[in-house]
Amino acid sequence: MVRILWLRGGPESFWGLSPEDVGVLRGVELYHIDQLHDSFAWLRAQGLSPLPTKSEGLPPGSVLAIPEHGTGRSGPLDELVQLVRRLLGPGGCPWDQAQTHETLKRHLLEETYEVLEAIDSGDTAKLREELGDLLLQPLMHAEMARLAGGFDTDDVARAVVDKLVSRHPHVFGDVEAEDADAVLRNWDRIKKAEKGGAPESILTGVPVALPALLRAYEVSKRAARTGFEWPSMEALRAKVNEERAELDEALASGDAARIEAELGDLLFAVVNLARWAKVEPEDALRRMVDRFSARFRHMEASAERPLDQLSPEQWDALWVAAKAREPGAPNQG
Repeated sequence: MVRILWLRGGPESFWGLSPEDVGVLRGVELYHIDQLHDSFAWLRAQGLSPLPTKSEGLPPGSVLAIPEHGTGRSGPLDELVQLVRRLLGPGGCPWDQAQTHETLKRHLLEETYEVLEAIDSGDTAKLREELGDLLLQPLMHAEMARLAGGFDTDDVARAVVDKLVSRHPHVFGDVEAEDADAVLRNWDRIKKAEKGGAPESILTGVPVALPALLRAYEVSKRAARTGFEWPSMEALRAKVNEERAELDEALASGDAARIEAELGDLLFAVVNLARWAKVEPEDALRRMVDRFSARFRHMEASAERPLDQLSPEQWDALWVAAKAREPGAPNQG
C-alpha cells in the first residue's frame, strides 16, 4: 500500500521532516502530488528524487508526499478559508457567529438542491456559482469545530485524502479493477477491513435522512452488490406487475395499512426497475415534476377562466396544448 507523507509548515521548518526522516526517504520510491509546489524543489535539494504522480497508479511500498496546505500558493480557496475565519472570528458577522452545526443543516440541504437544479439546467455559470455556495457550508462547519477546539479544514482535507488513497488501491497500489463494479467491491472490502473486519451490514452508511426515493435506490444498489439481485429484467418487470395486482387488491379491500404497504412494495420494485434501466429514479421523478409544473403553469396562463371552473374535457385540451409546446412532446409521458 502507498504511504502518505504530509509535509507541514515550510522550508524554514524543513516541512516537518527531521534529518532521520530524510534519510529514510532516500531508501524508498518517492512521489509528490504537485511538482510545482515549493516542497518538490526542496526535497530535491535534500538529495532526494521525488517524482510526479503517475496516472496509472503508484507502486506498493512507495511514498506519496502531500503538502498540508495544498499547492502552497495562496489562491482563492485559501482566501475563502481565511474569509470564513474572519466572519466567525472576533469582530466578524453576528449572523454567522450565531450559527451552529444544527442551524446550518437546512442551508446545506438547500445549497445541495440548488446545485442539482443548476446541473439539470445545463447552465455552467450557474453551476459554478452554486458550487461555490455549497463549498462554503463545509468550511463553516470546519471553522466552527476549530473554534470549539476540535478539527479544522486541514483535518477534514487530510482525512478524505487518506481515505481516497486507501480505498483506491487500483490507482495507488497494485490491485486491478477492470470496471466500476470492481471498484465498488474493493471499496466495500477495504471499508470493512478499516473497521477491523467486524461483521457489518453493507447497508450501513446509507443515511436514514435521505429522501425516501434516493434511499431506496441506494439500498437497492448496495444489496445487489452482494449478489442479492434479480436474474433478469423480465423477472423484475413481472415483479412490478405482481405488485400492481397486489395494490389493486389492497385498494379494493379499503384497508389503509395494507394499501400503504403494497404501494411501498410497488414503488420499491419500480426503483429496482429504474436501476436495471440505468436511470436515477430521483432524477427521473424530479424532471417529471418539472415537466408537470411547466405544463400546469401553461394551462393556468392560457385558460380563459380559473381551472377549477373548467370541465375535464377543457382540462385535457389545455394539457395537450401545453405538451405540444415541448420538444419531442409526442414521446413524453
